[in-house]
Amino acid sequence: MGADIQINHSYAQIRGVVSLHGADVTAMDLRGGAALVGAAIKAKAITVIDNCDFIERGYEKLEYKLKQLGVDITKER
Repeated sequence: MGADIQINHSYAQIRGVVSLHGADVTAMDLRGGAALVGAAIKAKAITVIDNCDFIERGYEKLEYKLKQLGVDITKER
């Protein structure tokens, strides 16, 4: 998605970028999946998040709530 992230042993160094771009990504856990949703909202172009079951278990009616906020989101099975 264009983020500038450097992994150094036990920590990650993240530098800001001007914009993120859409990509095909995979949720590996609840918090990571939620972070991908946030990044996808800000990204230019479409982001597809695979394995979103993690996200759905932790955030009830997330798709509906984000739509109410004006986010263009669609869940496909």
